[in-house]
Amino acid sequence: MHVILRDEHRGTERRTPLLPAGAEALVAAGYAVTVERSAKRVAADADFAAAGCALADPGTWTAAGPGTVVLGLKELPEGAGPLPQSHVYFAHAYKNQAGWRDLLGRFRRGGGTLMDLEYMADASGRRVAAFGYWAGYLGAALALIQWLDRAAGRAPTLDSGLAPFEDAAALDRRIEAARAGAPRPPRAVVIGALGRSGSGAVALLRKHGCDVSAWDMAETNPLDRAALLGHDILVNCVLMTGAIDPFVMPDQVTADTHLAVVADVSCDPTSPGNPLPFYTAPTSWDAPALAIPGAGRVFDLIAIDNLPSLLPRESSDDFAAQLLPHLLNLRLGDDDPVWASTRRAYAAALDRLQGEA
Repeated sequence: MHVILRDEHRGTERRTPLLPAGAEALVAAGYAVTVERSAKRVAADADFAAAGCALADPGTWTAAGPGTVVLGLKELPEGAGPLPQSHVYFAHAYKNQAGWRDLLGRFRRGGGTLMDLEYMADASGRRVAAFGYWAGYLGAALALIQWLDRAAGRAPTLDSGLAPFEDAAALDRRIEAARAGAPRPPRAVVIGALGRSGSGAVALLRKHGCDVSAWDMAETNPLDRAALLGHDILVNCVLMTGAIDPFVMPDQVTADTHLAVVADVSCDPTSPGNPLPFYTAPTSWDAPALAIPGAGRVFDLIAIDNLPSLLPRESSDDFAAQLLPHLLNLRLGDDDPVWASTRRAYAAALDRLQGEA
């Protein structure tokens, strides 16, 4: 079986789902591994070559035929051509997100298969590989930095844009620098606190002395919106599977409420199940925070859809370690329950696409 690790199309994406040590394990198990060269990937091309991988130019995967597994993380380059390969990445195409019909149509026309990383699950239905912890950790960190700058009465440092942090210690230093001049630690609420991303958000906020309300289903059904609005920071870490009443809308943020920063870690603005339906596109590394007019005052929204790439080393180390045992089982196909789960999800999405034709 041939596996191609593609260069990420997105310029800010430095993470990798496969590290050189893992590539070496795949080669030792009999897989042919090609790695597209990348100037931004957190792991060096030379280290992959030393692990026994062939190196190729970016975009080589587009010429690969059926049977090839193309491994990545974020979206494919825009295009309309058919996709004959098997693709392993986060496609965000099964919840009516923007462009889902076009993407699945490309797979259907090409005869390829989408094995979405989000739908890799064991027999109990639990996901086996996720970046969630680091997404929550970084979403909470950016919200905290933004709030501290606002509370200190200075221009937010996020306005100058973002770049990856060298490591988690560097992120801690950035937060500690932002504490200067702030009158107190903020009160924060994390919704979805029992999940991976929620646990990361709670850990970061408590590490830096915040008063944290850790809410999950029991605390949000029914939702006490007045209590929510009494917090300074809201971090949404809920993975929605269907539409619900919004957690908060701009007209509810009045002069009498405290909510000043919302970090949407789940960041699925084009999904009908978005519980923060007052924005339609993610924010960016160049402009991380978006000012949202409320009822009498403004609050900030941070909604970045590749947060873990801000700590590319830690998040890649974590995710690649989770994923590797399953990559080693790729050749088992549907005999492996995890890969079978991705194919079932893909088949169900194709059936829905066919039903709309």
